[in-house]
Amino acid sequence: MVQGKYGSISYKTKQNKPRPKDQWYIVEDTHEPIIDRDLWNRVQDLIKQKAKPFKVGKIGIFARKARCMYCGYTLRTVRNHGYIYLQCETKWVSKDSCIGAHIPVRKLEKTVIDELHKLINEYLDKDEVERKIELNNNLNGKITKLEKDIEGYEKKIGEYSIGLQQLYLDKVKGIISENQFVEFSKNFANEKERLEGLIVDNRKQISDIEEKIHAGDNRRQIIEQYTNIEALDRETVEKLIDYILVGKKDEITKEVPVEIHWNF
Repeated sequence: MVQGKYGSISYKTKQNKPRPKDQWYIVEDTHEPIIDRDLWNRVQDLIKQKAKPFKVGKIGIFARKARCMYCGYTLRTVRNHGYIYLQCETKWVSKDSCIGAHIPVRKLEKTVIDELHKLINEYLDKDEVERKIELNNNLNGKITKLEKDIEGYEKKIGEYSIGLQQLYLDKVKGIISENQFVEFSKNFANEKERLEGLIVDNRKQISDIEEKIHAGDNRRQIIEQYTNIEALDRETVEKLIDYILVGKKDEITKEVPVEIHWNF
């Protein structure tokens, strides 16, 4: 639900003008969704990435997912002698800009699959009690963060209430005019409404997390889908991986450092 897209230019006129989006009052989950939240978020991520296909009709499985471990820039796809690589182009900007990350796509795919299998085995080796404790610790941390945000919002609302009382006293004393009081109190009321909307949203998120805790560990269901995975596609990468950091090949061990940040 969105309110406040338009606001008055001045208390002296009824004319309205569009407000910036960061000043809108947005409250989520006020209607029954027609699209699953997880699917919606995955599609929004893909839209933001604006990944370009390496060739017509095909987007690389690691497009916009692989980043340079040293400078943070997204790795670009290059083809050399029939092989496809990911490399950091910042290296070519100047000698001191970046030492450069470089890895064959096939090698990165194997590394991801191996790490996923390792993660699955470690996770499934734990008993139910350990898994539940790990999950609850993670979710309880999110609840703590949301509750802290709510506390901050409520404190701010209290400050606005005190400020409104002070405004009224200033009006009575003649320090500010009636029109100024109306304009200032309106701004306070709008901000108070926005904060109250954030509190409602946070409490809804807390409720959803508590339902997950009550339902138990749902990561097992996610992980078990990929127990016997042998190859990756774009959809799987998008679902499982947030981003990957890639480094430069070690001249002695010939290994390329890879750091995978999972979505679960």
